[in-house]
Amino acid sequence: MTKEEIFNKIAAIIADRFEVDQSTVTNEMNLEQDLDADSIDFVEFVLELEDTFGSEISDEDAEKLNTVGEVVDYVAANQTK
Repeated sequence: MTKEEIFNKIAAIIADRFEVDQSTVTNEMNLEQDLDADSIDFVEFVLELEDTFGSEISDEDAEKLNTVGEVVDYVAANQTK
């Protein structure tokens, strides 16, 4: 899966979960600040990412994911071949 395909899937999840227009999602978007995501929102988002991309994201790794771009890079680097 290309980074563009990953980004599009993540943008769709964000648009649905945080009720924002998908066209406003950018790689620079900060998950906590721009989406006003609290810790529960973030955990649910990570669980949905795991379901969507079929890979587990450790709590330690999830804590390092601040922007949409970082999530895309993480998923791209850790996708099952």
